[in-house]
Amino acid sequence: MVDADDLVSASEIATRLGAKRPGVVHDWRRRHPDFPQPIARLALGYVWSWPDVEAWARATGRR
Repeated sequence: MVDADDLVSASEIATRLGAKRPGVVHDWRRRHPDFPQPIARLALGYVWSWPDVEAWARATGRR
């Protein structure tokens, strides 16, 4: 079960990790096979679990 407070978009991921643009998240998805998979795709875009993304960011030195 995922806590709704842990759901993040590419824009929120970029902001939390200090990236200049949300598109970098999609670049990471393409370039890094270990980047977490989105848990859903909505009309407005993909949604990830923040704890998964944060763990990836820590493991790769991005946080």
